[in-house]
Amino acid sequence: MAPGRVDGNPVEGSTIHAAKDQLVTAKKQPAADTRLTRLHDHVLKTYRILIADLCQQFNMGHPGGAIGMAAIGVALWKYAMRYAPHSPDWFNRDRFVLSNGHACLFQYSFLHLSGYKAMTFEQLKSYHSERADSLCPGHPEIEIEGIEVTTGPLGQGVANAVGLAVATKNLAATYNQPGNEVVSNHTWCMIGDACLQEGVGLEAISLAGHWRLNNLTIIYDNNQITCDGSVDMVNNEDINAKMRACGFHVLEVSDGCYDIDGIAQALETARHSSEKPYFINIKTTIGLGSAVAGKAASHGAPFGAEDVKAMKVANGFDPEKHFEIGAEVRDFFSELPERGKGFVTEWEEALRRYCGEFPELGEEFQARMRGEIRKDWRELVPKTFDTAPTASRVSGGKVINPLAKAINSFMVGTADLSPSVNMIWEGKVDFQPPSLQTACGINGTYAGRYLHYGIREHAMAGIANGLAAFSRGTILPVTSSFFMFYLYAAPAVRMGALQHLHVIHVATHDSIGAGEDGPTHQPIELAALFRSMPHLLYIRPGDSEEVAGAWEVAIAYTDGSSIISESRHKIPQLHGGGEGKGLTRRDGVAKGAYVLQEVDDADTADVTIIGVGAELSFAVDVAAALQSERGVRARVVSFPCWRLFEMQSVEYRRSVLRRHGPKDAHTAGIPVVVIEPYAPNGWERYADAGINMRTFGHSLPGKYIYDHFGFETVKMTDKVVGYLEGIKEGKYIKGEFVDL
Repeated sequence: MAPGRVDGNPVEGSTIHAAKDQLVTAKKQPAADTRLTRLHDHVLKTYRILIADLCQQFNMGHPGGAIGMAAIGVALWKYAMRYAPHSPDWFNRDRFVLSNGHACLFQYSFLHLSGYKAMTFEQLKSYHSERADSLCPGHPEIEIEGIEVTTGPLGQGVANAVGLAVATKNLAATYNQPGNEVVSNHTWCMIGDACLQEGVGLEAISLAGHWRLNNLTIIYDNNQITCDGSVDMVNNEDINAKMRACGFHVLEVSDGCYDIDGIAQALETARHSSEKPYFINIKTTIGLGSAVAGKAASHGAPFGAEDVKAMKVANGFDPEKHFEIGAEVRDFFSELPERGKGFVTEWEEALRRYCGEFPELGEEFQARMRGEIRKDWRELVPKTFDTAPTASRVSGGKVINPLAKAINSFMVGTADLSPSVNMIWEGKVDFQPPSLQTACGINGTYAGRYLHYGIREHAMAGIANGLAAFSRGTILPVTSSFFMFYLYAAPAVRMGALQHLHVIHVATHDSIGAGEDGPTHQPIELAALFRSMPHLLYIRPGDSEEVAGAWEVAIAYTDGSSIISESRHKIPQLHGGGEGKGLTRRDGVAKGAYVLQEVDDADTADVTIIGVGAELSFAVDVAAALQSERGVRARVVSFPCWRLFEMQSVEYRRSVLRRHGPKDAHTAGIPVVVIEPYAPNGWERYADAGINMRTFGHSLPGKYIYDHFGFETVKMTDKVVGYLEGIKEGKYIKGEFVDL
């Protein structure tokens, strides 16, 4: 190997480089062992042929990136990472994230070679097969042993990795004691060219540098190829300079295809960083050794049977044999499970010493490891509330603040909207590098649990997913922003739901009632997206009592994520002070929908009015006007969460809506009208007609905007009466949704 340089100093036996303006120290490597060099070469050849075979088998897959990253994988799994294949959930393991998730065979193959029990050879060969139980899906999935987060949408893995690194920093600052470290793991994030183009990745990188996450290393597979062609079609920036400007140390390995020693040295240097995260720029060749090496064609398609045969011949393999992993290669990785057992044993002994010396902290730490929070947490939720009109964002603050103050698994953050979202509790400490001194005087420590994400909604939600994925239940992340801006965050919210991650998102300013900020800030269509998202609870509470119910549900719902949707403007309180004195009930929120007001002999009511969220009181007002002015007997249903309602029994759902006949579920019952100034899409499942939005909002003060769009009691009452008369006249057919 040609001699390289580290910060201008020669390093024998590697081609590792670093930025000249950064002080980076690296161990001097001894002259390469000839036998080990030969063995490395054989392992790399075997691995690359294996990847080519795996993609060729079913004529599908992404071989190029995995083949180009072979030496990086050997350096990681064999030399750099601390993990335990037979104890994949070991708490203090290093975390590895494959942000360029299309190169999933890179991870699957090394999970198999390093000894993860679930990733058998037969499972590895199931990549792109018809096996429904395959552990080798087209992108890595969190349910598989050794996979920390589900990746695929490019750049998101970077944000997840930052969240994982933040979790380590916070837990270490909270629990580690001098000479007694129980949290010391490192986070490694593999990225490709595309991850450095996606905005979410760059948002997260900016935060990682600002937070000085020296326990994070980003490894860049620099092959300069994306789907369309070479990267220079769209990028010509100096990425090393960019990363230094973001607060990273930078190392460069020029021979990333073969220089396992140089890569391992760079990784070791990064692990021992004292003040900054590392960015390791490793130059590779995509699809190395194939006929399409270095070309976009090697990215997302198999090479073809003849090319794979040619690769085998060129590397000394039998062209007629497939999936060959010789004994020498198996032996090379064979000691990794035993090494992992040693890591676990060593850590468990350290934990025993720690718990003996610090019993209270040790008990708390172990409870956190088990994902437990204090059993009396519901007692911290206020039992009563003021009856004066209150914005539900203010109500939300009254609920979350005592919880976050008392329960240190809560990590709460906002996208630069602290004055608006009411998430700050008395005595809160910010998550910030202890050495940072800001101009505004808002400083903190790594033990702080309030995160300022800046104006980075997408990264905020992606980082929250990483926090939640660190260890189930150890950290409960809470994010907050305006509901409209969760459209920016939606891809990460979706990924959290997809992974069943316990994250709570607080979305304020959720209505046209937000007023004069205008249609850019008035979400009328977003609820339809989030209501339809699997494993996500979108909860729209109607007053303080329902806000309390929403938080109780979201904290208890550990099988996915939640969005609590809150108003900017003051809304009437229907709870009568709480504790069952009024109409609203927090236990009703847990059922998704419940009867707010019933009439005598419910089966003979004329209409059911559904009210939701900030406009729940509209339904109550319309029902009162229908009775007093038109002689129409109206039931009122509060409907804060579709998904929770769908979880209830069919008998309960029928009893709430009563759309069936009193004795026959197949005959027409009571017509249902929903009132909500959102797009009506989806309400046809539960209602026969709706007073909803058919346009975007408008820039008007809140007290005028509802009237402007027809959400005024007299106008809405007229619409309901007109609808009921239309049914009698045969103009409308019950069950055929009518947009009023």
